[in-house]
Amino acid sequence: MIWRWALPWFWLFLAGSGGARFRAATMLDAPRLAEIHAESFAIGWERHEFEAMLAGGHVADVLVLHGLLGDVLAGFAISRPAADEAELLTIALDPEIRGRGLARDLLARHLARVRRAGVERLFLEVAADNAPALRLYRGAGFVEIGRRRGYYAGPGGRRDALTFRRDLGDLDPVPRLA
Repeated sequence: MIWRWALPWFWLFLAGSGGARFRAATMLDAPRLAEIHAESFAIGWERHEFEAMLAGGHVADVLVLHGLLGDVLAGFAISRPAADEAELLTIALDPEIRGRGLARDLLARHLARVRRAGVERLFLEVAADNAPALRLYRGAGFVEIGRRRGYYAGPGGRRDALTFRRDLGDLDPVPRLA
């Protein structure tokens, strides 16, 4: 969409005016997932990596904003389940819509869907200096369980990673009708 790149504030107004919905990701979403990831992290994942995750049974949810220009995929969360545990691999939002509480809503819906998939515990790691992500995860009930010193490489040198755990037993595993 040319408007999005030419006038980001205008795109935000148009795309965000009709509300948000959430759905499971599909293979057709892989190119957009790669774009958002590249805009969000120093080392982005390629489209083929998202396709492999989607084909490999990962639980992936997307945030879709509806506006005057139609639906826009604006965020996603992906977890890799293994038996009754899973790892939240990544969660990302288009930079233009951050700070509006949408990551919190996306994460809550993603946790519920992971729980419905039979997961009892979810783990993740995050850069120790990523204050917005730390607020998000702690607010969602994640508890810090460890630190990996110098885990992430970055332009300013190596950064620590914090590991978190969230027990999902308090979430209702029964799907609800919308």
